[in-house]
Formats: sequence, C-alpha cells, structure tokens
Amino acid sequence: MDIATVIGLGVGVFLLLFGTLQAGLSPLDLINIPSLFITFGGATAATIISAPWEGTLILGKITQKAFQTPKFDLPNLITTLVSFSEKARREGLLALEDDINDLPEEFLRKGIQLVVDGTDPELVRNIMETEIDNIAKRHNNGKLWWDAWGGLAPGFGMLGTLIGLIAMLNNLGAGDPSAIGSGMAAALITTLYGSLGANLIAIPFVRKLTRRSEDELLVKQVMVEGTLSIQSGDNPRIVKEKLASFLAPVDRVALKEEES
Repeated sequence: MDIATVIGLGVGVFLLLFGTLQAGLSPLDLINIPSLFITFGGATAATIISAPWEGTLILGKITQKAFQTPKFDLPNLITTLVSFSEKARREGLLALEDDINDLPEEFLRKGIQLVVDGTDPELVRNIMETEIDNIAKRHNNGKLWWDAWGGLAPGFGMLGTLIGLIAMLNNLGAGDPSAIGSGMAAALITTLYGSLGANLIAIPFVRKLTRRSEDELLVKQVMVEGTLSIQSGDNPRIVKEKLASFLAPVDRVALKEEES
C-alpha cells in the first residue's frame, strides 16, 4: 500500500475536521444530503457523459494504483537483462528459451520469445512499442476520468449554491432571519463539497496516476531496449551502460551493489 496516499487523505480530512471545530462548528454541520447528491452525483454523471465508457468500467482498477506501491525493481531488471546478454553471446539466442518461463513480466517474456524465434528486430520493436502505446492509452482513460471529475465538481458545487440561494430567496417573505441564515449555510456547503472533492481527491489522484503511469512505461521501455540489445549481440557491458542511463544516480549505485 502507498502510505503517502493514505497519509495525505487522512491528514486532509483531519485538518478539515480540526478547522471546523476551531471555527465553532460541529462536523455534522458540514453534512447536507441534497448538496452531496447535487455536487458528487452531478459531477459523476457529467463525467460519465464526457469520458469514454471504457474509462468508467476500469475506473476502480486504475484508481487502485494510487493506493498501491509499485513493485518495479529496475536494478534487478537490468541485472537480469545483462545476464541474458552474456548468455546469448556465449551460447546463442536459442539458449534463452529455457529461461523465458522464469521471467515474472509477461511483456518481457513476449519480447524475448520474439527474439528467440528469430523475428526481425524492427518488427520486435514495433510489436513491443505498440503494446506500450496501448498500455498508455488505458492508463490515460483512467486519468482522464478523474481529470474531468475534478474540473466538473466545483461547477456543480456552484450550481448547488445557486439552487440553495433560490430556495433561500423564496423564504424571504416569511420574515424569519434564522431561516435565511441556515439557507445560506446550506447553499454554501455545495461549493465546499465541489472544492474539497476536486482538490483533495480528483486532482491528487490524477497526479499520482500520472506518476504511476510514467514509472511503469519507463520499465517497459527498459525492457524494449534490453531485448533489442540482446538480439543485436551487444557487449554485456554496453548493455548495462545503456540501460543504466534510465536510472537515477542513486539507483545506479544500487545496481552496482546488486552486481557485487
């Protein structure tokens, strides 16, 4: 589990409640069922209209990634690819066939299998990069859903405020000042809901999912370059240097430690 996402959401809710209490209000004062329906329900309905239906269907699966810690281990992956390069140069590409099933990543298994089968290098690159593009599109569908929701929620919050103001103006003739005050408070709650949903949930989710997507696509790109280097028979030392260029300096140190 990604502790940063959990802590961020928890701290955000805690500070909201703390600020509410410090303002002399009860947390129950911030609960208004009609406002919830107008803001969250309206933004969700409008997002379903604007986003691809496939994005709505996979929303839960995509959103889970914001709460999951990535299992990518680039230094270990590079070490594996370098060892494959050494074996291929020593025994030939066909010698890698026995090791394919031991690879945990299906994308890499497919690439190495294409190499072992003698597929043209350009075709191998095209096949692997096409799959990367499709992965990016699926990720983008999930991000677009939350991006659209974050943009629509404040607008529906304002819409709920206008509805509340209309209801308050209708009660002006009653001459009850307390009714006017409570009506204004209920009207403003929808604006609060819209801003809160966009800034604490939707926008952070979009940014976290964007980072998750970039990290996963980087790993896939390392697999592509490593696979093609193995196929071309590059020197294992060159393969290591080429793939290490994808790593941050601190991870390059981890790569050296893992090799030692």
